[in-house]
Amino acid sequence: MSRVALVTGGTRGIGLGIATALAREGFDLALCGLRHPSQAAPAVDDLKATGRAVHYFRADVGERDERENLVEAVRQRFGRLHLLVNNAGVAPAERRDMLEATEESFQRVLRINLQGPYFLTQSVARWMVDQRLIDPAWQGAIVNVGSVSAEVVSINRGEYCVAKAGLAMATSLWAARLGTYAIPVYEVRPGVVETDMTAPVREKYDRLIEGGLLVEPRWGRPEDVGRAVAMLARGDLAYSTGQVINVDGGLTLRRL
Repeated sequence: MSRVALVTGGTRGIGLGIATALAREGFDLALCGLRHPSQAAPAVDDLKATGRAVHYFRADVGERDERENLVEAVRQRFGRLHLLVNNAGVAPAERRDMLEATEESFQRVLRINLQGPYFLTQSVARWMVDQRLIDPAWQGAIVNVGSVSAEVVSINRGEYCVAKAGLAMATSLWAARLGTYAIPVYEVRPGVVETDMTAPVREKYDRLIEGGLLVEPRWGRPEDVGRAVAMLARGDLAYSTGQVINVDGGLTLRRL
C-alpha cells in the first residue's frame, strides 16, 4: 500500500514542486489550499498522470475548524498518513515599513504561517502516534517549509519574518516532542524562489542576484525545494531530526 503525504498549499508554487517530487517517489497525495477545486484541477490532473492517487481539499489552515475537517477528510479518504508538509503560507497583503505596519496584517500572517501549521502538526502528530503504536513498522515524518526570513531581516515585512522564526522554533519543539515515537521533524528553508509570492518583487531580486547576493547566481525553483523534501521523505537524513535544510543558493553563507 502506498504511503500518503498531506501537502498544504500543494497545487502551485513551492507546494506544487514538493507534490510533484513526492508523486515521483510513489506517494499518494492529499493537497489543500484556498482556491476553488476547479482552479486547482489542472495541477491535480497533472499529478494524477504520474499514476498516483491525488485528492484536493479546500481548507484554510489558519482556521481551527477547517484544519480539523481537513485531517478528518484525509483520514476518511486515505485511511493513513505518513508525511505532513506544512507549506501553505502568505506574504503581507502590503509590504510596509515596520513603523507603518498594522496589527491586522501581523495577526493574519501569523495565523496562517505559524498558528496554522503549529496546530495542524498537533492534530496530525496525534494520528501519527496512533499509527506508530498500532504498527511499529509504520514510518512517518513532518516537514515545515520555512524561509531564510527566519534569520534574514526584511524591515518591510516584519510580520513574515517573525512568523518564519516562530516556525523554526516550532520545528525544534515538535522534533523534541515526537522523538519518543521515532517521528522526525525537519525544516526546509528556501531562499529566493520563483513563485507567485515573489513575482511582485522580481526586479528587486534580479538586481540583487546580479549584484552577488547568491553564491549560485540564479533564482531558486520549486523543484529545488521539492527534491529536498523528497530526500527527507525517503528517510535519507535519518538520525537528524530537528535539522534545517537550507535551499537558498548560498544566500545565508557568511562571506567576506
